[in-house]
Amino acid sequence: MASQTDASLYAPMVGMRVPLTQRFPATRRLSIDLVATLSDADASAQSMPDASPAKWHLAHTTWFFETFVLRDHLPGYRAFDDRYAYLFNSYYEAEGPRHARPQRGLLTRPSLDEICIWRAHVDAAVQTALPDLPPAAHALVELGIQHEQQHQELLLTDLKHLFAQNPLGPAAWNAESAIASEARRFSAMNWVEGKAGVVAVGHHGDGFAFDCEGPQHDALLPPHALASRPVSNGEWQQFIADGGYHTPSLWLSDGWAWVQAEAIDAPAYWDGDRQFTLAGWRAIDPVAPVAHISFFEADAFASWAGARLPTEFEWEAAAATLDPASGQQLDAAGPVQPAAAVVDAGLQQMFGSVWEWTGSAYRPYPGFRAAPGAVGEYNGKFMSGQFVLRGGSCATPRGHLRASYRNFFYPHQRWQFTGVRLAKDL
Repeated sequence: MASQTDASLYAPMVGMRVPLTQRFPATRRLSIDLVATLSDADASAQSMPDASPAKWHLAHTTWFFETFVLRDHLPGYRAFDDRYAYLFNSYYEAEGPRHARPQRGLLTRPSLDEICIWRAHVDAAVQTALPDLPPAAHALVELGIQHEQQHQELLLTDLKHLFAQNPLGPAAWNAESAIASEARRFSAMNWVEGKAGVVAVGHHGDGFAFDCEGPQHDALLPPHALASRPVSNGEWQQFIADGGYHTPSLWLSDGWAWVQAEAIDAPAYWDGDRQFTLAGWRAIDPVAPVAHISFFEADAFASWAGARLPTEFEWEAAAATLDPASGQQLDAAGPVQPAAAVVDAGLQQMFGSVWEWTGSAYRPYPGFRAAPGAVGEYNGKFMSGQFVLRGGSCATPRGHLRASYRNFFYPHQRWQFTGVRLAKDL
């Protein structure tokens, strides 16, 4: 576990107010804290093509800083190891060929220790150069921090998927350090009327945002309401008991085919009345938000409940005045797991706890243009066949989120902390 001092550094990483010289080392340190309990074998294994080894996440984020900041903006810098570019490039075609994603688990070398030595080398070089780097390099350091925060969440969810494949049900952190729900009471689901009419959506202003969050533009919202909180485990158990996974009329055609082909009958990591967590197997908390559901499942549940999924713009308009650093988010290394809300009024858990599926396809906004160069491959080329999620999760580093933030996954994917908030027309 990170020390209290470390956790206090992570928590205020909001916007651009904290200097890069503080946020860069704090972000890099959190990644190391997340693997502190892992063996080299734990950090090297890959459980499925969608996931990556923990060691690879540490290496890829280091490659990002070494390549786009040090190589491109620090004259005379020499790569720590020229071979690493092939091993740890992810999908940047402009940076040349790379090791195949499904085979990342075969990279038993370099070791976890060697990766950490490389990280320390790159960290020292960035820290030393940072005060004298040009504004364009500072922007890339900012992008690299945000990029690493994304990989911190992926590291946790990939690790959870890996450990869930082990019949021993190992815990990444000691059970006694598990995060318990702060509110064991049942919080009733109420309906909160949303904004209707023409609203401005998308990022606007000086703070950081990914390119896919803009440009800001107008959207027309019909009269609607959002559920006051995400759907709970207990409500999902009712859906199961009512035959939700066996009623084809509730499902999209592709979703029903997926349920049949994969024999899906519950959220990922559920086994009867227990679920697998980063602290090992635990009883399902009925008042906590349901997690690890696909878009297909979220849509089917909404149909069963006589509701629908919100659009991403309905969600954004509702969240625009809320604090994105609030809620259950990642402050320090530990066994994150969605917990019930503490408050019982208004819109709850809009940020943190679980990513919330929307009914919106991940497509470009009017006027969107990808950035030039390799970093322009970051988001735009994935705008096909995926759906938008909003709000972040218990594994999202605090300070990483905004109301305009757009996450995206394919409709069958559910190894992330993905949940659902209902909406309805008025």
